[in-house]
Amino acid sequence: MPNIGNSKILVITTHGFEQSELEFPRDQLRAKGAEVHVATLDGAPAKGWEGSDWGREAEADLKIADADPTQYDALVIPGGQINPDLLRVEAPVIALVRSFAKQGKVIAAVCHAPWVLIEADIVAGREMTAYPSIRTDLKNAGARVMDEPVIADSGIVTSRNPDDLKDFVAKIVEEVEEGRHNQKAA
Repeated sequence: MPNIGNSKILVITTHGFEQSELEFPRDQLRAKGAEVHVATLDGAPAKGWEGSDWGREAEADLKIADADPTQYDALVIPGGQINPDLLRVEAPVIALVRSFAKQGKVIAAVCHAPWVLIEADIVAGREMTAYPSIRTDLKNAGARVMDEPVIADSGIVTSRNPDDLKDFVAKIVEEVEEGRHNQKAA
């Protein structure tokens, strides 16, 4: 079983990510010893959203299209309304998510980020949670939606909002340390 301290984790984002939903998992996973890379659509820094205005930038390590899923143990997708809505229409993002799923790797999505999982067609039949405004989208895509702080189903971790980030990170760690997961690939 892998140890979180020996793991590599990829965070994908673009402009408009919820500030805490990128920074808290990234920083906590790094503090636990994980090597965490941030990938953006163009490889440039992405600007966060905090409260009702633009927030801080997150530095990027690479372009999403250049990310090799075989080199990572987990994929983390922060929420916010803007970030996942922009990511879900990008072919390289959907291909990346599907590749992680096909390899049985951990995929973690918080808040509105399960929109990306819906687009990748990997939610049907799974227990999931999300921000209240997209729960109907998850149900319509075939997920069994629950109102819980965090849910893991075969390595896919979902969480509701910034208030649940401690539980979200703890579940990511647990799932990474469990190892490969049997997922239905798209």
